[in-house]
Amino acid sequence: MTPFPSHDTDSAPEGSKALLEGSLKAFGRYPGLHKVLAESPQAFEAYQILHRLFTETEFDADELTVVWQSINVENECHYCVPAHTGIAKMMKVSDEISNALRDETPLPTEKLEALRAFTVKMVRERGFVSEETLDAFFAAGYGHRAVLDVILGMAQKTISNYVNHVAETPVDEVFKPLAWTRSETPLEV
Repeated sequence: MTPFPSHDTDSAPEGSKALLEGSLKAFGRYPGLHKVLAESPQAFEAYQILHRLFTETEFDADELTVVWQSINVENECHYCVPAHTGIAKMMKVSDEISNALRDETPLPTEKLEALRAFTVKMVRERGFVSEETLDAFFAAGYGHRAVLDVILGMAQKTISNYVNHVAETPVDEVFKPLAWTRSETPLEV
């Protein structure tokens, strides 16, 4: 396979240069995913817009992390699981939540567990979830808006997970200590 390009501001297409400059300003480095996405200014911009919009939902930091990591783990994204573990630390999400998501073990609250179960079912069933699944999600305290916001998070993570799969994006040095591989038995939801 021909390796995917990994850009910086010198090599990126013109439409990605400002986006990469923003990444450098925000992170002090070029995240590997951003370097790969830079090949397509439209894909890079779409990812960033979806990320911003998802973080503006009513989900708190714990819930954002549950949605992101549930999708990352379900899609077995070698890049995103360590990256979002580090991001969760920056967002002050507890290690208990992060470890439960990474290890596919029970979360500390029933509401967070319901969010994970719903998100995983949405990914596995490609949105064709049962009325029973929706009713359980609503019974946990979530509403119709949360359903749509999970779908928004899925759109964002589809871009990053799939890009990292096809590009085999190397895990950023800063996140290498947080490397992850899926357990033998995937979560039952």
